[in-house]
Amino acid sequence: MRVLLVEDDERLSRGMAASLEAAGFAVDCLANGEDALHLAESEPYSAIILDLGLPDMDGLDVLGALRTRGVTTPILILTARDMIDDRVTGLDRGADDYMAKPFSPRELESRLRALVRRSQGTADPVLRIGALSFDRSSRTVTLDGRAINLRRRELAVLETLMGRPGKVIPKERLAAEVFNFDDAVTPNALEVYVGRLRRKLQPSGPAIRTVRGLGYMIETD
Repeated sequence: MRVLLVEDDERLSRGMAASLEAAGFAVDCLANGEDALHLAESEPYSAIILDLGLPDMDGLDVLGALRTRGVTTPILILTARDMIDDRVTGLDRGADDYMAKPFSPRELESRLRALVRRSQGTADPVLRIGALSFDRSSRTVTLDGRAINLRRRELAVLETLMGRPGKVIPKERLAAEVFNFDDAVTPNALEVYVGRLRRKLQPSGPAIRTVRGLGYMIETD
């Protein structure tokens, strides 16, 4: 799950990114509104975290511009402002949720996961295909009731595939969910993680099929 974090406080941005990455998110960090507008339109983010106090634009203006341009990505606004009017305005302009600073990193992670689930049309945090279950809240995977130990990027690959069972996901889209701009990615990095995941799901888990020239698909039967 890849998110865009728009926050000009460098120390806070670094801390939030580290916490989110430890929870399984891939995070791109920006510090101004203009760059956020460009990137949010061009990259397939699962969610956007938007601070209202940006140096070049008011966060509410960034929010309004994103919605005017047709960006439907779930947006959670961060604010140090205590005025109810600011929060109401943010929600009215298209924000999906807000959090007031200071906040708990665990609550932020939980709210992001809930936003993404709602945007995908499901409230259930557990993805299931046959005997395979993925609890997106606890980031745990079980197969035939047995826990499967997966690394962060293996979890990201599996979550993306299980979110669209039986459908081909282009390699570029899958990679965008797993890696952020700062990751040093080799040409075959995605294939490595898919290969590891296949081995860990054997012998009774669903197959991950390579559709040549297109991408990957997790089979449902």
